[in-house]
Amino acid sequence: MRKVLLCYPGGKHKALTLSYDDGRTADRRLVSILNRSGIKGTFHLNSGLFGAGDRLTEEEALQLYAGHEVSAHTLTHPTIARCSKEQLVYEFTEDRKNLERIFGYTVRGMSYPNGSFNRQIKEMLPYLGIEYARVVETTGTFAMPDDWLEWKPTCHHKRDLMKLAETFIGLHKQQYLYLMYVWGHSYEFDNDDNWELIEQFCEYAGGRDDIWYATNMEIYDYVQAFRQLKFSASQEFVWNPGASSVWLSVDGQPVEAKGGVQTSLL
Repeated sequence: MRKVLLCYPGGKHKALTLSYDDGRTADRRLVSILNRSGIKGTFHLNSGLFGAGDRLTEEEALQLYAGHEVSAHTLTHPTIARCSKEQLVYEFTEDRKNLERIFGYTVRGMSYPNGSFNRQIKEMLPYLGIEYARVVETTGTFAMPDDWLEWKPTCHHKRDLMKLAETFIGLHKQQYLYLMYVWGHSYEFDNDDNWELIEQFCEYAGGRDDIWYATNMEIYDYVQAFRQLKFSASQEFVWNPGASSVWLSVDGQPVEAKGGVQTSLL
């Protein structure tokens, strides 16, 4: 039987994504750095706080985050493990409604405000239209998440960012699928006076042919598309019922399983 493995688009085996919270004005500089490097980020926003203090306005956010993902972060950033079920529903639903009105697409992901969550909240999220949720606990590794509603990043940008980046760039064993996931708050670069850290990281990790630069949701959707593939028992062909392509490694060779068609794996 053929050895069939999931690959990232183009047959790649490494992906990089960034995740930043709160929608502060420091995102202006961060987004500019990402755009220069071709790196994509996901920005988790509290829609009830637009324009408050140093937070972006709705109008500026709409233009700034073009080409990146906007994701939920609750309406007003409460410590949600302390909230009633009624308040949880309100915080999640109203944040989604506002963001979808502003940005014009379905918001299906989030990060937990203050890192706060519990089992009850995780069980509620699918009923509120949330399909992935990022936590603040990090792994220091490059593994894909086992639990999308408790998605643990590789690192906060304060924790060994360049050391981990060097390890990630040097990975070459294609029997594995690697994901480097960095999170933080852009205003921390102002507070710590270390914008050169993220500039150095993006210059080093960006623009590489062997890395897929993706948002959180793009990674989630891609893995779900793979799980929907219908393989023959012999793995001689596969039908992709979805609209987008999924890339496979078939006995070490990249194969594109295009959406809506059956693809030979011979």
